Amino acid sequence: MAPTDIDCLHADDDLLVLAKPPGLLCVPGRGPDKQDCLSRRAQLRWPEALIVHRLDQATSGLVLMARNPEMQRRMGRAFELRQVHKRYQAIVSGRMAAPQNGAWTEINLPIAADWERRPLRVIDPVHGKPSQTRWRLLTHDEATHTTRIELEPVTGRTHQLRVHLAAVGHAILGDTLYADAFVRTLAPRLLLHSAWLAFEHPGTGQEITFALPAPF
Repeated sequence: MAPTDIDCLHADDDLLVLAKPPGLLCVPGRGPDKQDCLSRRAQLRWPEALIVHRLDQATSGLVLMARNPEMQRRMGRAFELRQVHKRYQAIVSGRMAAPQNGAWTEINLPIAADWERRPLRVIDPVHGKPSQTRWRLLTHDEATHTTRIELEPVTGRTHQLRVHLAAVGHAILGDTLYADAFVRTLAPRLLLHSAWLAFEHPGTGQEITFALPAPF
C-alpha cells in the first residue's frame, strides 16, 4: 500500500467507513513528521471528508467519517448518546477468566488523566470519570499464555480499553504505554483492532453494520 492509499469499506453521499492501519494517526499531530494521517489521506479522494471519531494511533480498524458538516454533527451526537455500537478485538497477556458460554463481563473502573505523565491515563477512584468496558472470551492460547477477547466500550474515555485491561492484570500485547517490558515485546504492534460498527444511518434511517476481521 502506498503512503497515501486508504481502504474504503463504504462510501455514500453522507458517510465514509474506512480501514485505518496501525501506526497511522486519525488527524494531524504536532510537527512536520506527524502530518500524514487518515483524515488527510481521505481528503485526497473526498476533499469534503470530516472526522467523526478517532482511534489511537497504534489501533487498527474501522473509522467513520462524514461528507458534510451536518452529517458530522449528527453522527457526533450519535456517538455522544451511545447510539453507535462498537466492538474491538484484542489479544491480552495471561488467561482471562470468563464464562465459557460467551457471556459478557464488565470492567467498571474510573479513569483520570495522569497529569504527571500525560498523555497517560490512570485508574483513580477519587477523581476519575466513570468508565465501563464490556468484554467476552473468544479463545485461550495455552502455548503463548494469551487470551483473545472481544470488547465493547460503554463509555469512551481516552485509552479506556488499554487502561482497563492493564488494570485487571491483562495488558494488551504490544502496548508500549500500559504493558510491562515483557508484554510489550510479545507483538510488533498493539494487538487492538476496531472490528465492528453498527448504527442507524442519519440520512436513510437504515440500520447498518460493518465488520473488519482483525489482522492478527
